[in-house]
Amino acid sequence: MTGTGVTGLRRFAARSPAVPAAPIGPAGSAGPAAYAAQGPHPGPAGVADVNEAERCEMCREVLDGRHGHVVEVEQRSIVCACRACYLLFLSEGAAGGKYRSVPERVRHDPDTPLDDADWNELQIPVAMAFFFVNSALGRVVAGYPSPGGMTECELDLAAWDRLVATYPLFAAMTPDVEAVFVNRAEPGGEVFLLPIDQCYALVGELRLRWQGFDGGAEAHAALASFLAGLRSSALALAPEERRHG
Repeated sequence: MTGTGVTGLRRFAARSPAVPAAPIGPAGSAGPAAYAAQGPHPGPAGVADVNEAERCEMCREVLDGRHGHVVEVEQRSIVCACRACYLLFLSEGAAGGKYRSVPERVRHDPDTPLDDADWNELQIPVAMAFFFVNSALGRVVAGYPSPGGMTECELDLAAWDRLVATYPLFAAMTPDVEAVFVNRAEPGGEVFLLPIDQCYALVGELRLRWQGFDGGAEAHAALASFLAGLRSSALALAPEERRHG
């Protein structure tokens, strides 16, 4: 990219130092939000300097307020996009599948709660994790927040296939741009289908706020706020959104 200004998912972590945005990395690495830099700085009289304004990372248009995100599939990275660029890559197969816009839907499936035995079969070592299908790797990726960013872990693929065949929420996930977030810390557990950028925003936020062994009060508050947002915005998975894995 050329030019200056705030780019990437840097807006998600306003307290972090200015360092380059990172891609959605492999095991033990953090997503782009975890390495985010400060948001736009106000100029004289509270007017943002145009050179510091957040810009579309595809066409360099200055972004005004809320905007979308686009996944670079091969690079496993997320970039900020203006409305025009975002709409351009909503269609499956646009740009040969190199770029995919991140949908905004948040769903849950109260009719098909995740069974304890099915979850235990995945052998995830923590109570909270998210899953997404990465086309470049050709497999499902499981990750969870940690003090160092996102940690990835191996999955029993046969067990995963059984989950997809059993639970419509898992089968409805769009590769590369959506994830299934599982929170087993709550009684009965919670499962959401959500945009992939929200997962990496959470990873980055927790990494920045993590203190001590268990994360500390700030990290716990950030997680509670994230979960409250999911619960308030999630809609039940509609019949037309269900498909078989």
